[in-house]
Amino acid sequence: MNKIKFLTAVAITCLGINGCTNLANSNANNEGQKVELLNVSYDVSRDFYKEYNELFIDHYRKPHPNITLSIKQSHGGSSKQAMSVANGLQADVVTMNQNSDINLLVNKNLVDQNWQEKLPNQSVPYTSATVLLVRAGNPKNIQDWSDLTREGIEIVIPNPKTSGNGRYAFLGAYGYGLHTFGNDESKTDAFMQQLLANVSVFDHGARAATTTFTQRGIGDVLITPENEASHIVHALRPGEFEVVYPSYTVATENPVAVVDAVVDKKQTQEVAKSYLAQLYQDDAQRLAAKFYLRPSSPQILAEYQDRFPALTTFIVSDVFGNWDEVMSQFFADGAKFDALAKH
Repeated sequence: MNKIKFLTAVAITCLGINGCTNLANSNANNEGQKVELLNVSYDVSRDFYKEYNELFIDHYRKPHPNITLSIKQSHGGSSKQAMSVANGLQADVVTMNQNSDINLLVNKNLVDQNWQEKLPNQSVPYTSATVLLVRAGNPKNIQDWSDLTREGIEIVIPNPKTSGNGRYAFLGAYGYGLHTFGNDESKTDAFMQQLLANVSVFDHGARAATTTFTQRGIGDVLITPENEASHIVHALRPGEFEVVYPSYTVATENPVAVVDAVVDKKQTQEVAKSYLAQLYQDDAQRLAAKFYLRPSSPQILAEYQDRFPALTTFIVSDVFGNWDEVMSQFFADGAKFDALAKH
């Protein structure tokens, strides 16, 4: 087995004039106020939210001309981000990539337990899917998950212990194994042992894995979300990489929620709720499509059909149960991921 490197880095990056500190207690319901929101999110969403924040500020300014609104961003591996909020980072909203990271905040009495009922589509404004990114010309002829078990293939993946996208990568491959081997768990485990033996780097998050693969030149294939892979191919490093769409893969849901305990204290409830609700409007849905996130609006998704090849996907809960069960079975210390990665 190749030696596995677990990379660590600072999990939080903040954009904005004043970073993530000194957030004022602002009342969004009073005119003549300066209001600051903090959106704590997973790492590969930063480009989308950088533009969305400007779009939302323009939208919000029209009915509230006397309110000066600024929005900060914090990005990193999703589980580390959720833990940062649980440990006191004053997020007004969280925009994550799996329910378990928000449910952690429910268990800490920071987010209302009915958060999924407060917005359409169970509070998922857009989705993605786990795909494979290879170097131009696909020199190792990687076509599907099964090719990742071949001798001589080097894989880069976010660490499932710290990254939601890392968990999706693992579950995408495991779901493919169950699908291929007729739900035979022992054969799927053997398949996953071979695949994980080819991992050369487990990075702390999806954007860090992108840097390892695209800038450091490590690995033959990067397992990553479709939106990140498409961003690399079309914007970041055109001509150097290409996307391989697996025959069967996992759909990645991207839930959002207001951090009720924080907005109640800061009195930013109204603007925080509006910030998330606006994600479902047509201009925001088109912006999501621009960044290769699959809009939840069927009409907007149809407008951008050329950006989104047809995929056969599964939902985590349909195959593995709810996220609490998934975390316990696969990603808790000593659970299946740890057992399979050791071989």
